[in-house]
Amino acid sequence: MICDSPLALIMGFEPGDTVSGFTLPNANGGGETSLDDVMTETGVVVLFECNHCPYVVGSIARINKAAAKAEELGLGFVGINSNDAANYPEDSFENMVKRADKGMPYPYLHDESQEVALAWGAKRTPEFYLLDGEGVVVYRGRLDNSPRDAMQASTSDLSDAMDAMSMGETPPVARTESIGCSVKWKL
Repeated sequence: MICDSPLALIMGFEPGDTVSGFTLPNANGGGETSLDDVMTETGVVVLFECNHCPYVVGSIARINKAAAKAEELGLGFVGINSNDAANYPEDSFENMVKRADKGMPYPYLHDESQEVALAWGAKRTPEFYLLDGEGVVVYRGRLDNSPRDAMQASTSDLSDAMDAMSMGETPPVARTESIGCSVKWKL
C-alpha cells in the first residue's frame, strides 16, 4: 500500500477521546508552552493553523474573536503550526514570531516535528479542538462554514460548542469537517 499522508495511518482524537499533552516552542512570547499551561478548569481550544493558508488568513479576525470568547468563558486558547517550513518558508518559526508580533492574543506554538499534528489527527488549517477541563474532546472541526468570507457564514459551529460546554450541555454538533488547506507534511 502506498501512503501519501501520515494521516492514513492515524485517526487522531475525536469527540469523546482524552487527548495527549504536548510541550512546544512558543512564537508568541518565547519559551515553551504545554497543554497544561493553557488548560483551565473549564477547558481549552486547540487550533491547528499556519501563516500562509488563505482560509486561516481570511479567518484571523474571527479566530481572535473566538480566543476572546474562550477567555470570557474561562477557557484557554492556543494555536499550533505544524506545517513543513522547509517547503513552506512562510510557516517558519521566524515568520510565526513576525505574525505574533503584529498582535496575537494567544500562544502560537511550533510543531516542527509534526508529532502533535500526527497524534491529534489534524488534517487542515484551520482545525479546532474544544476540550473540557479533563482533556476530553467535546468538539472537533471548523470555526464556521465559510472560513474565507465571514459574510457568507451561516453556521457558528465552534462558538455554539463553546456556549453549550460552558452551560454544561453537549454541543449541538460535536464533529464537523474542517475547511481549509491541508497540513503540509514533510516528505
